[in-house]
Parts: sequence; structure tokens; C-alpha cells
Amino acid sequence: MAVLEHLTSQQAIDLENKYGAHNYHPLPVVLSKGEGVYVWDVEGKKYYDFLSAYSAVNQGHCHPKIVGAMVEQAKTLTLTSRAFYNDMLGKYEKYATETFGFDKLLPMNTGAEAVETALKVCRRWAYQKKGIPENQAKVIVCENNFHGRTTTIISFSNDEVARENYGPYTEGFVTIEYDNLTALENALKSNPHVAGFLVEPIQGEAGVYVPSGGYLKGAKALCEKYNVLFIADEVQTGIARTGKMLAVDHEDVKPDILILGKALSGGVYPVSGVLANDDIMEVITPGSHGSTFGGNPVAAAVSTAALEVIKEEHLAQNAQELGELFREELNKFIPTSDLVVKVRGKGLLNAIVINDTEDSSTAWDICVALKENGLLAKPTHGNIIRFAPPLVMNHEQLMDCVSIIIKTLNEFKKG
Repeated sequence: MAVLEHLTSQQAIDLENKYGAHNYHPLPVVLSKGEGVYVWDVEGKKYYDFLSAYSAVNQGHCHPKIVGAMVEQAKTLTLTSRAFYNDMLGKYEKYATETFGFDKLLPMNTGAEAVETALKVCRRWAYQKKGIPENQAKVIVCENNFHGRTTTIISFSNDEVARENYGPYTEGFVTIEYDNLTALENALKSNPHVAGFLVEPIQGEAGVYVPSGGYLKGAKALCEKYNVLFIADEVQTGIARTGKMLAVDHEDVKPDILILGKALSGGVYPVSGVLANDDIMEVITPGSHGSTFGGNPVAAAVSTAALEVIKEEHLAQNAQELGELFREELNKFIPTSDLVVKVRGKGLLNAIVINDTEDSSTAWDICVALKENGLLAKPTHGNIIRFAPPLVMNHEQLMDCVSIIIKTLNEFKKG
């Protein structure tokens, strides 16, 4: 079969099922084109994208400025490794650190890599700066977290599907309840060798769980009290998704270590990064950490353009305004239906909770029905549907999507 041969949806699905590992359960739609808030399947049907590649495509599909930066840089220089300097990385590091208010950026590729990098930085800081005995550092994490799929990260996950048959697991983590400052302080008091607290400002994969007001600010204050690094995983919540450039900005919290990924590239290239100030980042020295592709010229050009688009098009403000509208409209609908329990979220990261058990297929079946009506979304945790459209969406498009969602829910009949 020629690479450029046109495939039907079923042919494409059959190829993946036969030749690919079955580590995902995709919605039965095969996409071949994207532009802005829309995607098209191989038969030409148009859909609203209400997932944005798990918030990687905040700037919209195939944004011309971002794609243009990638193409132009790819024509000139793609990769040098970090064995040599290149003329793009320093400019990007300057722009990114000034954008987020940190001294240093450590560039990586994927979100999970960035989380691993942050953990390494935190542990090195613990041994070299805080004086914790070697191999004794602990990192506090939260129940129902999702920080990636590497062996270390799944070691502190309580998702048994993600963990099963992957042991032995990495030690050094203390798990507490999310959105519970008392639990955090108790863990800090009882563990003198705590180096850091790793937290998602909103737990996206857990079902867009937004913590109580003041939780992040209180957690940062406790970290300062006990000389522990506050590590914010903003891979999904960052880059304007929640109505601010960072979700922690809603509480004016400055993390000690900031983790970014996904929309840091606008979804056109794997780019992630860890930001911290000099007193923390200086523990990283030549040979202590690295990545062949981390900080490559294409990534630098792409990420710079992606951040510029966020600012130039005022996408944080748009996410804030449209997110409030979305929740307002869904909250009008919920009292009229016994199918949806609640809507929750911040900015354009939202979810509806379906009135069924986590092990039911109801949320999945609703997403299939939404697909038939021209909108793509995916369930998370069984009975929750996450809604996260590109931030370039306008008022008219959002209201059209709200109509599709409400129409689908009204028509839906449980199997």
C-alpha cells in the first residue's frame, strides 16, 4: 500500500489495529485535516474539536504563524544536539524565561520528560542545597494525579490500570489527598526529608477537578514554611487554558519549579520545559542531565511562535470569557435533565459529570453520539466527559457547540 494512497476510515482503523500496539482506545473517527477549531475525517466530514489533543492545540490546529516558524527553521537547521550551540536556543530561552518570570529554562521534549526533569532537579537541590542525606529525599504527590506514563511517574499513581504489571516501582514518594492542606502539613511535619510537593493546579485527567479557592496559595505557604519546593505541573493547565497564562496565576502563586509542555508548541512539535530560578537550577551541571532533541532549533522557533500567538491573540482572556459562558449555559441545562449531574472547570478546561457509575459505558456512548452530531470529545474516569476546545474559538462557535452538546444529551437514551 502506497503511503499517499487514500484510505477509508475503516481501512485506517484496521491498519492501526493490526500493526500498532493497542495502548489507546480511540473514538471511532479518523482525522486527516485540521484548521483552527475544526478537524475533518478522511471522508470529509467536519467536526468541532473539543479536546484539543488534551490541551496541546490551544492555539488552534495548524496555526499559520506556528507552522510557518517550523517550516522556515526546518529548511535551515533542525538538530545539532547540545554538543554545540545553535542560534535559536538562547533567544528562545530568553523569551520563555521573561514570559514566565524565571531565571532559567531547561528544555525537553514531552510532558513526561519535563516531569522527570523536575523531579531530578528537585532531588539534586535537596541533596546539594537543603542537606537531605543522599537517597533519602521524598516528594509529596496527590491522589488521582496524572503526571505521565514513565516508570517513575506511574510509581506514584493510584491508577491501577496504568500501574499493573510494571513493577518494581520507584520509591521516594508520599501520597496525600488532593485539595487538603491539613494532609499536606501533616506530611511535611512527619517527613523531615521532604524535598518537594508536586501538584496539578487542576487535576485534568482525574475529571477536571478544581481545588478549593486558596488551596494553591496555602500549599505554597506551607512549602515555604518547611523549606520544600512547590512544583506546579502545568503541562495541561498552562499556556492560557484556564483563563490565565498559568492556572497558578488565579491565586498569584509563583512555583519554585514550573513544568510546561503540550501547548508550549501549539501542538505542532513535541516541546516541553522546566523553569526555575538560579538558586535551584544551578544544581544542574554538564553531564548531569540532557536530551539529544531537547532545545533543538525547530523546537525553539516553534515554541517562541506559540507563545507569541497566545499573547497577540489574547487567548487567555478569550478562554476566561468563553469558559464562563460555557458553564453558564450548561448550568441552565442541567436542572432540566437527569443525565448530567454537574459541570465544572476553569477557563476552557471543563467537564460534565454523567449520572452513572464509573464502570458504565454511558459517557463513551454520549461521546460517540456527539461525534455523529459533529463534535469530538472523550470520557475520562468512566462517567466524566472533558471539554477543552482550542482557545481560538469565538462566541458564535462556542454557542453552536453548546447547542450540539445539549441537543445530543436531550436525544441520548441509555443502552
